[in-house]
Amino acid sequence: MMAKNSYAGSKILLVEDEETLAVGLEYNLTEEGYHVVWAQDGRKALQLFKTAEFDLIILDIMLPYFDGFEVARQIRKNSPEIPILMLTARSHINDKVQGLAMGADDYMTKPFHLQELLLRVKGMLKRKMWYKQVSTDQPVYVFGENEINFENFQATAKGQAFQLTAHEAMVLKYLIQNKGKIVSRKELLEEVWNISSEIETRTVDNFIVRLRKYFEPDPAKPIYIKSVRSAGYMFTDAL
Repeated sequence: MMAKNSYAGSKILLVEDEETLAVGLEYNLTEEGYHVVWAQDGRKALQLFKTAEFDLIILDIMLPYFDGFEVARQIRKNSPEIPILMLTARSHINDKVQGLAMGADDYMTKPFHLQELLLRVKGMLKRKMWYKQVSTDQPVYVFGENEINFENFQATAKGQAFQLTAHEAMVLKYLIQNKGKIVSRKELLEEVWNISSEIETRTVDNFIVRLRKYFEPDPAKPIYIKSVRSAGYMFTDAL
């Protein structure tokens, strides 16, 4: 007997202009118990997003009217927490980094294996529930002169207010949860991105560099997010 999907009933916005692929994905996601709404272009996707609530978005990059990067950017302005899985024929690492920087949570290159996509979707919904729980338990965290609201991703540092991306907030939250412990790049990839090898570990380093620019008094000499040679990173707020 097939195991029950714990996330059945979740509502997914599928944004894909290739009809054959979209129909197949819609069918298989529906078979998993998800409720799927399909948009064939970026403009329609944004219209649907404004009129309905979704638990996850599967987003192609090459789209009519607005490409996936622009769709992700606009969605992130109003809904920083919703998981976004980007699908694209582009395989260069720079495209992956750009997608993540725009607010995507994960990235799959076409062609892909259906079972892997279904596992990614389930993993992203699981992370969403984890993040919602830990953010509710401790929505605001203060260290040094920094303050982060993990519910709306608003942060204040060096006297300036700004918005974190979903992944920046999740990486920081995971490090804080494991304060004083060494967290490896592999652990961050598996626990925050829910992947092991699709994205190079230097992508993790890029996120750490950004967090240090935000929150460290001197990013070149970090006192909060420290590197542990050949091991990973460790968060500490004890000066």
